[in-house]
Amino acid sequence: MSSQGAIRPHGGRLISRISNKNASGAYSVTVSDDLANDVENIADGIFSPLEGFLLQDDYESVIRRGRLGNDLPWTVPIVLDVDKETAEKMRQAGDVALKTKQGGQFALLHVEQVYTFDKQATAQAVYGTTDQNHPGVAKTFSMSDYLVGGKIDYITRPKDDPIRKYRMSPEQTRKAFSDAGWKTIVAFQTRNPPHVAHEMLQKTSLTTHDGVFVNPLIGKKKSGDFADDVILESYLAMIEHYYPKNRCVLATLHTEMRYAGPKEAIHHAIMRQNYGCTHIIIGRDHAGVGKYYSPFAAQEIFSDFTDLEIKPIFFPAFYYCKKCLTFTNERACPHSPEFHEQISGTKLRSMIEEGQAPSEFILRPEVSKVIMGHKKPFVD
Repeated sequence: MSSQGAIRPHGGRLISRISNKNASGAYSVTVSDDLANDVENIADGIFSPLEGFLLQDDYESVIRRGRLGNDLPWTVPIVLDVDKETAEKMRQAGDVALKTKQGGQFALLHVEQVYTFDKQATAQAVYGTTDQNHPGVAKTFSMSDYLVGGKIDYITRPKDDPIRKYRMSPEQTRKAFSDAGWKTIVAFQTRNPPHVAHEMLQKTSLTTHDGVFVNPLIGKKKSGDFADDVILESYLAMIEHYYPKNRCVLATLHTEMRYAGPKEAIHHAIMRQNYGCTHIIIGRDHAGVGKYYSPFAAQEIFSDFTDLEIKPIFFPAFYYCKKCLTFTNERACPHSPEFHEQISGTKLRSMIEEGQAPSEFILRPEVSKVIMGHKKPFVD
């Protein structure tokens, strides 16, 4: 099996926009750390087939029907927004250096188009609502009025930090899967430390597939979510103590959480296909927030994207049943909720803030220890 793996990248080839070009002297614009991460994701092929920020035809097609202009599934627009004055300067400059707030130039953008966009239509299309209490909608309405489209060349990576060293490119993950001899790989998207129920989801999929790819999302999250280092350390503890050797690969995915529910579920699947995964676990209310999406919306949307090569695996939520004496779910367990050991995120957070360790049927003791060992386990 080649390092291209058992499944083709989305669109047929893995994009690489890594370059040794020089950005010195170019007109430059500063972008957020989250956008800088996504430029790196474009460069490494995590966002294949994108080679840069969307041009207008592709953007409008994504908004209108969740597909690029060539009909390939794509549900979350990857764009650079700027004000009118900056847009005009970028258009005139042609080649523009992108830099972070820390000041380092990391990429060149080859400006092809500058265009305006409809924020209301974008919010409705991506998030299914225009309610600004939704974090993704609020962000959309706060964007500048112009979008700049064009291919990027990625020049300088940020220095590795304790979390970034777990970042892997699709080329690296595909090689890891190939070296392990895996042909069927199940991706698990997460933005939380692992509940035992999550572990059971992954292990159930391991009974019929070669390996599991645990891919926690590292990036901007809403207040009250778990902090990045807590999530990573919790997974490392769980995998070390509870996983068979050579059946699990962990890598971090550096992109922001958009809370776009069904549209983000498709986006998550596309990224994992590019990593080389053949399947992805889509649970109840995947990538949801509040009550904006029905519990199974993120599963149902896959029937509109049957041309995706990666296949979703739908699981109901797992829990421990004190009557069955096992981890199970509503499809297999006949008992009423009073016998179920499960916990809401809100309840879990309040227990942790009060210094109470949750039941071992909810969190493994090693995971509880990691979380309780952090002074600030949550995003402010």
